[in-house]
Amino acid sequence: MNIGGEPTGLTLVDGILIRSAYGDCRNFLIVGPCCPLVTRDIVDAALSQAIPMTPELQQRIESLLQDNKIVVFMKGNKLMPQCGFSNNVVQIINMLGVPYETVDVLEDYEIRQGIKEFSNWPTIPQVYINGEFIGGSDIMIELYQKGELQQMVEIALAS
Repeated sequence: MNIGGEPTGLTLVDGILIRSAYGDCRNFLIVGPCCPLVTRDIVDAALSQAIPMTPELQQRIESLLQDNKIVVFMKGNKLMPQCGFSNNVVQIINMLGVPYETVDVLEDYEIRQGIKEFSNWPTIPQVYINGEFIGGSDIMIELYQKGELQQMVEIALAS
């Protein structure tokens, strides 16, 4: 939001004012009549408007995908998932017994928002195999149950 042509660090979403408290996107103050009803999704929606995909961020994501056959953008990491959906994905890949990398989106807000724009998919976790976006928890469960995930992984690791 600009006032008098100057950026203020403020964002207005559905009548709720969100202000970055320290100039970054992890610390914020919410001002409005419905503060207890504000969810992290609303905050993410507001802040994602403030952080556009930069060429540098796109290159970071592309490098991660080029350097690793299987990448999971998730909350937490493979040793300590921080949400049930991320845990589902970790458990499925662990059952396959294959190497993979995780990127903790809670540690890097630019990646957290950027990966959603990169894939045009609004939720985390996101799984990539051979640089191709596969999906999240529900899709991984479905592919695993059908035996399709195992085939995809075998092909990726053989290439």
